[in-house]
Amino acid sequence: MNRLRSLMQAAALVVVASAPAWSQQSGGNVPVTGPCATPDSVVFHGNQRISETMLRGDAGISPGVALSSGVLQRAIKNLFATGQFDDVATSCNIATNGKAILTFDMKERPVLSDVDVTGPDRLSINTVRDRVDLLVGRPVDPNQVARSVARIDSLYEAEGYPLVTVKVDTTVVNGQLRLTFRVNEGSRLAVSGIDVQGNRALSDKKVVDAMQTKPEGFWWWRKGEYDADKLAGDVTERIPQAYGQNGFIDMQVQKDTVVVDRGRGKAQVNIGVSEGPQYRVGEFEVVGAKVFSSDQIARFYPFGEHSKSLTETVKGVFRRKDSGNEVFDKSRWDDATQKVQEAYANEGYIYAQVRPVIDRVRVGKDSVPMVNLRWEIDERSPAIVNRVEIMGNDITAENCIRDQILVVPGDVFNRDLLIRSYQSIANLGFFETPLPAPETRPNEKGDVDIVFHLKEKRTGNVNFGASVGQGVGVGGFIGFEQPNLFGMCKKGSLQWQFGQYINDFNLAYTDPRIKESRISGTINLYDSQSRYIIANLGRSKRIGGQLQFGLPVRGSRYTVLYMNYGGERVSYGGTGLVSTITCNNCFRSSVGATLTRDTRIDLPFPSAGTTQSITAQFNGGPLGGSASFQRYTAEMRSYATLASFGGGALGSSPIKLVAGLSTRMGGVFGDPGPFFVSQAFSLGGVQYGEPLRGYEEFSITPNGYIPQTSSYTATRASFGNAFYTQSAELGVRFNQMLYLDAFYDAGNLWARPRDFNPTRLFRGVGVGGSIVTPLGPLGVDLGYGLDRINAQGLRDPKWQVHFKFGQIF
Repeated sequence: MNRLRSLMQAAALVVVASAPAWSQQSGGNVPVTGPCATPDSVVFHGNQRISETMLRGDAGISPGVALSSGVLQRAIKNLFATGQFDDVATSCNIATNGKAILTFDMKERPVLSDVDVTGPDRLSINTVRDRVDLLVGRPVDPNQVARSVARIDSLYEAEGYPLVTVKVDTTVVNGQLRLTFRVNEGSRLAVSGIDVQGNRALSDKKVVDAMQTKPEGFWWWRKGEYDADKLAGDVTERIPQAYGQNGFIDMQVQKDTVVVDRGRGKAQVNIGVSEGPQYRVGEFEVVGAKVFSSDQIARFYPFGEHSKSLTETVKGVFRRKDSGNEVFDKSRWDDATQKVQEAYANEGYIYAQVRPVIDRVRVGKDSVPMVNLRWEIDERSPAIVNRVEIMGNDITAENCIRDQILVVPGDVFNRDLLIRSYQSIANLGFFETPLPAPETRPNEKGDVDIVFHLKEKRTGNVNFGASVGQGVGVGGFIGFEQPNLFGMCKKGSLQWQFGQYINDFNLAYTDPRIKESRISGTINLYDSQSRYIIANLGRSKRIGGQLQFGLPVRGSRYTVLYMNYGGERVSYGGTGLVSTITCNNCFRSSVGATLTRDTRIDLPFPSAGTTQSITAQFNGGPLGGSASFQRYTAEMRSYATLASFGGGALGSSPIKLVAGLSTRMGGVFGDPGPFFVSQAFSLGGVQYGEPLRGYEEFSITPNGYIPQTSSYTATRASFGNAFYTQSAELGVRFNQMLYLDAFYDAGNLWARPRDFNPTRLFRGVGVGGSIVTPLGPLGVDLGYGLDRINAQGLRDPKWQVHFKFGQIF
């Protein structure tokens, strides 16, 4: 505005100074013929920072030069272009000596000394400050200040705060200007309603359900916050996807407007759609497939009758077939296409292209909209694994890691084996997780190099401290544990726990590859003296050891047969249950075998896979010792991921919703004699024997549930020779460190294996959580025993708290 006024003043000066000539000229460059036609001098007023010499150069007007409107306007523009002035005015003055003086009166802009931003709360103050594009030490341009305000406005509007107001306060000190941008964020814009227009096939509710933008509701969690990015995703992806699932693949969103009521802080979202016709599934064919047979491809086709066998329902997938005019679901079609692509990748055809083709046709006299579907497949040549590289293993030996890798140079590339290799390396627990996704590098021959990027983490630890717990009293512990001894995947541990009721020493060493073979070996030595106060068991002293060898099972990478021999000398004393055992330095000699298969991933809180194990142990007899009996146990655990939140690609660490099922059973045949405390079974609690949450330790006996009272003590009848437990859980695995779950437990204990009856079980439900600490896993469960009774035999369900520590869950 100041610049425009100055130019008008210059034009007026020309008109006043050269009125006689004005009517004789045409165009915008009018010559001056009055007193200032050729000024005798040019002077500048109001400049303090800028020298007169520089101003004369910028103005370009010298005394004695003939003036015109164009010359004056150009001079004013040049002075404004320096950015130093808010106003420039011109005037023609006649001195007493009759000389003409051309005068430029200027108002300098203040220099910016500092910029401050106040008020941001919901957004980072640095993020808002970055929107202020002003330089300290330079003259302040009002237009630049206005642009900075607009940039802040647009930032908040993009984050869902269009009600923001920004005021600029100015403070002038010693001719310098300080600007303060005061931000009033206002409330976040709330979506009061969503109006869908043009929809006939899908109701407003179904369209809104498909959107992430939701209107505010009655409950506090239904805030209805407006987010421009979410609305854009709704319009371009989620609404078309909802229609595509119902056969409306030509649907278009023709309008999406947001009507803002700034006074109320509300917004109305208007969506206009054009649905188009609903398509049904017509014919289907596959072109170009040679690697897979028709039945194999048929497994992926998502439409048609699936209650029958695939061979019957998809009769020759390589020829045209009718799928019964089912409504077309584009999401299912896209998912099936992706699965076909993955199937080719699993067979090494990573360069294969599966092109889904949707042909729109009209069928019959009624012109029913149909889609004929086709997979056009260009299989190309399979990729061969050229090299497998491992990077980042500064401590762990490479052969340790390669034992977990199932893709071998020279083999056809297999995506499933690559993923399983990635999971097996993560299961080692030697590297920071989540591991980066393995890199596949195609070479000029069409083969691939595979690179695993790893980062070592600290694995060994020395721990010491104090401990207190039910059954062990007050004490302390000193321990050393290294699961990656010498960087060779060997495991070593030394534990000493001592205190009022316990003096326990344990030494263990495991070599997973004895002399670079596939045979593993473990030796374990212990000297344990315990005085349990749990149910007043009493004091026992155990000295012994075990030697175990693991043998791989041919044809199964995840199955191992363990053979072991153990010897143990036991003595009992003091008061309590074990004081009734007449045995001094009793000796138990045993040989056993365990067949186990483990495909779990994401340990220690698995999210998928299974583990099964069967153990047979033979004690005494020809082995000698103080008792002769056989002990058998079996266990099965299965896990599945129901949903993932936060990304499912390799290298990500999503939160997983996990379902788990487990079953465990066991039986003792013969008489365990003086070893019944450690070799027979007890049920209840989580600290001793077989766990059953919601019930106290030893409360489940072959004679049923015994209510725990302060006078209750364990007896020989508290132990049985057969047990069965089962558990179901629904858990949330946040990461390798934290796991929360809800569970259902059931189990029972019998005096003899032949009394086994799985229809009579004690049940418990509850919730729990586990966390991994430097001292080991810690957990707490809150169980509700559904089948507890009181001393009078009446139902008396109660809550029971259970604490867990160490490798027991």
